[in-house]
Amino acid sequence: MAEIRGRARGAGSEFALACDMRFSSLERAILGQFEVRGGAVPGGNPMVRLAGLMGRGRAMEVVLGADDFSDAVAERYGYVNRALPDAELSAFVDGLAQCLAGFEKPAIIHAKSLLDLATLPPDAVFPPALAAFFQSVARPGAQARMARLLAQGLLRRTVVELSLGKAVAE
Repeated sequence: MAEIRGRARGAGSEFALACDMRFSSLERAILGQFEVRGGAVPGGNPMVRLAGLMGRGRAMEVVLGADDFSDAVAERYGYVNRALPDAELSAFVDGLAQCLAGFEKPAIIHAKSLLDLATLPPDAVFPPALAAFFQSVARPGAQARMARLLAQGLLRRTVVELSLGKAVAE
């Protein structure tokens, strides 16, 4: 389970998407995939994970639009399971984890394996996305865009980082 209290973009979003369940703070969570506007293909294949969660059109909006998504929109789209008030988030996630920990392990394992068969993409879809990522970040245009974003404050507590969806659009 992922508990998202802050910004989860790019690899952070992809890590959360690899989790079975995602819960986030209504007041503090922002999710997104900004790579395409930076000239790169996302490497963790959010394309396939998001399409399975929210459908093709919304996945296209997230990946190709490269904007920041508030928690309320992320919940409505299926990016996260549930958006909760920040003060209630940890108690809810901890309570669910404790509840699951009390169940019979073989039942959980079997149910999860059947859900995985019905909902998870095959492992073969991930290497092509990672290869496309490495190929795309090697292009001069992508390197120039990333250098510009880094110079403007990417990965530091700046306006660019706090409003990355807007910054990459400029």
